[in-house]
Order: sequence, then C-alpha cells, then structure tokens
Amino acid sequence: MSAAAVALLFGGAGILLAASPAQAADVSYKVECVPPAGGGGPVQGTTTASITAPATAKVGDEVEVVWKTVKPASNNTDLMDLPKDSIKPIGYAKVAGAQSAELKMEGTRTNPPIPKKSPMTISDMKAKLKLTKAGDVTISPGKYDVDFSGLLTHCTPQESVGVAVTIKVTEGGGGTTGNTTGAPATTGNTTSGSGGQSDFPGKPVEVAYDCGAFLPGGIKTPVTINAKKNGGSYDLTVKTAKGAMKSPAPLPAGALKPSMNIKIGGGDSGTVKVSGPANTEAIGAGDPVTLADMTGTYKPGKSGKATLSPDQMTIDVVMAPGAAPIVVPCTATSTGVSLELDTTAQEGGAGSPGATGSTSSGNLAETGAEDEGGIKALALVAGTVILLGAAVFTFTPWRRLRGRA
Repeated sequence: MSAAAVALLFGGAGILLAASPAQAADVSYKVECVPPAGGGGPVQGTTTASITAPATAKVGDEVEVVWKTVKPASNNTDLMDLPKDSIKPIGYAKVAGAQSAELKMEGTRTNPPIPKKSPMTISDMKAKLKLTKAGDVTISPGKYDVDFSGLLTHCTPQESVGVAVTIKVTEGGGGTTGNTTGAPATTGNTTSGSGGQSDFPGKPVEVAYDCGAFLPGGIKTPVTINAKKNGGSYDLTVKTAKGAMKSPAPLPAGALKPSMNIKIGGGDSGTVKVSGPANTEAIGAGDPVTLADMTGTYKPGKSGKATLSPDQMTIDVVMAPGAAPIVVPCTATSTGVSLELDTTAQEGGAGSPGATGSTSSGNLAETGAEDEGGIKALALVAGTVILLGAAVFTFTPWRRLRGRA
C-alpha cells in the first residue's frame, strides 16, 4: 500500500465523539497524518467528527463522552483488504471553558473486515470526564492516532477545531468517581514484588530497529515485556506487534525464529536473552506475519527497582528446509522502559558480584548475531540469492511489495 493511500485512509479514520443521549454536533477539520516508519511522508485530508455529551450536569458528576466517526476522509484504498479487528482509534479531545483538560479517549479493536474501496468502519471512542467547576464546559475533537495491528498513524489538526458540545455545569455534586481529566487509568507497568502479586504486565514501547543491509528501512514495532513471578525470579514473555510483517514470498514452516535481548537497568544490570519458536505453519506470499512470543527468565542480582527495556533483536531466517539459517541482527536505535519491578537479590543473579552481567533464558542458543565475521561467512555459504530473499522482508504493512502481480 502506498504511503499516500494509507495516510489518507487513516486520515479518513477521523474520529467522532458520541456519548450520553443528550446533545451532539458534527465538526469537520483538516488533519495531517503521519504513517509509521517506512510508510512515507505525511498526507493531509479532512475528517468529520461528532461529539455527544450531556447538555447539563452538576459539579462532581462524572459524564461519559463518546467520539464517533461520522464521515471518514476517504474509503479504504484498492490495494488491500483490512482484516477484522485490526484497527483501534485513540483520540484526544480538548476540554475548555470552566475547566481545562486533554481527554484521552479509546475505542476497541472491533472493526468488521473492510474490503478494498469500501467505507472505513471504526469503533466509537469513549471516556469519562469528571466535572470539577461550575460554568460552561466545551469539548472539541483534536489529534488522534489509528492503531493498525500495533503500528500507529498519528493525525494532528491543521486548523482551529470548532466546539462540538457545551455542558452547562451547575453547583451541587454528583457522587460518581473518576479522574479529573477523564483519561483511562494507566497500565501496571510499574509493579511491586510484594503483596502476593504474581503477574506484572508491562506497557507497549515503540522500538525502532536498524537491521542494516539485510532490511532496508528497518523495523518499527511496539514491544511489551510481561513478567510472572517464579520464586525469586521472573518468567518473561515479550510480545511484538501483531501482523507487523508481511511476507512477499512463500515461506515454509520453521522459516522465522525471533530472539531478543532485554536490557536490565535501574537498580540492577545485565541482559536477559529471550527467544521464541519458529512459525508452525507455512506462510503465503503477501500474508501478514506475527513473530512468536519470546520467553526467558530474569534472575535479579540486586534488590531495589529494576527496569526492563527491549534491546537488540535477531531473526533467524531459513529459506528452505535444511538450509543454513541466515542471521539478521537488528539494533535498537530507540527504545524505552516497558516494565519496572521491585526485586530481591538472588545468588548468581544478573547484577550480583561474580555474575557475568547477563541472565540467560536457558534455552536460547547463541546466534552469532554480533559476530560480523560469522555473518560474512554465512553469506558466502548461503549464497547471494538466499540473502536477497531474506532482505525482501518488509516489517510494515504500508509498503507496497514490488514485483507482485
């Protein structure tokens, strides 16, 4: 899919507020949409949004606001069908007047299949707004993101956006609860090892990977690190974006096997190596590819707060059964902390005295991704044709595959 087509497609995914059955108004405004890395330059379009919210309320009330897409800026393109439940909108409405806030609103990833050239169908976004002051409170649509299987297109207004609804707030309080900005509660990316808790979910972190000549343009994908306490250690599960990769050619089962280094920081140090299984089924040309979840074990070396961040990723590619694997090393050029854990030092742990400074998953074989000589030797053995075959992969659904009928 071309960058312009995709950006307009999601520019068309303009968003709309709808909420309690009271008042609603449509607002149209110009936006500029920037697709994910590798998707090309920004594209402008016009979207129409509608907001519904109560006409009246009292200080202390918590009211529901819904942002609904009335008319997208464009239909789906003629390049690809969008799969079921692949699109999730996230909007940021402007609250002004008697109180000011940026209201974060989220929809669900529940779209129907969207054929080529068909109208875009995007779920309504909802949020709760706690009213704190008497007077007129206005709500206007603003910037928004469209999450396509974990890849974000960012759309920002290019002109002043009009007020969609006004809530007349009077003194006298309601008793419902909620935060004052209406933003959803943050995820449990900061965790504690006490209190009997065993599962520690991380937050998605947008990571950019440079894979050199193997993969021009690199990879940009959200990565989430989750942990489950196991005695004094933590079993890690690392997830990347669903369907973030497209295969331009048929691949056999067992062709792709991912692994990743997780950097330990904060009060501890070291590296946890995690790995995932190869694909279990053959992959057709043009099919979306989701890398398997990667697992490993983190054994703390020091007590305190430890941070876990995605680092280097390696993909072993086998183009044909029995062929030597092609090691594709990808360096993280930008990353962030996905999870923070309260840890208790374990003997022989990641940052303990006498430790090597890294913790292994126990099942990950050394890939040689950091051995430049090994990669060159592998290139000579595998042959130029196989290397080129591996380099054709694109880890973004926006790039149109060349040479296809």
